[in-house]
Amino acid sequence: MVDNRYATALVIGSVLSLLATVYLSVAVGTQDWFQYNTPPIKRCVNTTAIKNEFLTGDFEEKTYSSHLFKWNGTLGLWWRCIQVPLCSHWYCCQQDPKTETICMSFTLPQQFSTKVKQNESEEDLLRTYLWRCQFLLPLVSLSLVFLSGLVGVCACLCRSFTPTLVVGLFHFIAGLCSLGTVCCFRISVDQLNGEYRKPGDVVGSMGWSLYLALISFPLQMMAAALFLWAARSHRKHYTRITAYRVA
Repeated sequence: MVDNRYATALVIGSVLSLLATVYLSVAVGTQDWFQYNTPPIKRCVNTTAIKNEFLTGDFEEKTYSSHLFKWNGTLGLWWRCIQVPLCSHWYCCQQDPKTETICMSFTLPQQFSTKVKQNESEEDLLRTYLWRCQFLLPLVSLSLVFLSGLVGVCACLCRSFTPTLVVGLFHFIAGLCSLGTVCCFRISVDQLNGEYRKPGDVVGSMGWSLYLALISFPLQMMAAALFLWAARSHRKHYTRITAYRVA
């Protein structure tokens, strides 16, 4: 029989785990991790050429980063988006026209592509592995939470409290992966801005998707702490009861 304190800890931990999973899943699937605010362009622009180059052009970091700098771009783990003037003609000369958002996803080969320094053919190892880590770590985090859910279901079916320790460890590692995702992305964006020299009048800021991923970290850690506490306390309690019965 499970004490009410341990049952309450399990329920609260499960709710926190569910919230963290929802927040991280939404963050991974959206593009507002980092956003650029660009001053209005006071000249005519060929919107058709911009769209074609962004959507169908060759994947080059220098090309899409320049578009992000010029057209109020947003960058996510799997998406890159720009806002271009919405005009009835192929060109636009208005000072403050309406805009439309155009998004393009990173393919799997692009996620694992090698980053190269701008003025050299040498591989940039730091940016290469930061980009790969920011793609893989959230998947590892979500996978661990899913596995912990399966372990929890098996524990309920077997009427055992011992697997709760494994659930807590999985959540602890998942929380570290979530934090690692945010750190890798933030450093990667700083490296990108420095490598391709973001213009001084372009303001970059963190988006709401990054904050969602960041919030999932303490939620997973609190869930891990509750699961670990419940597993260890229940084990001590069970040991004392067993020793009392033997005596």
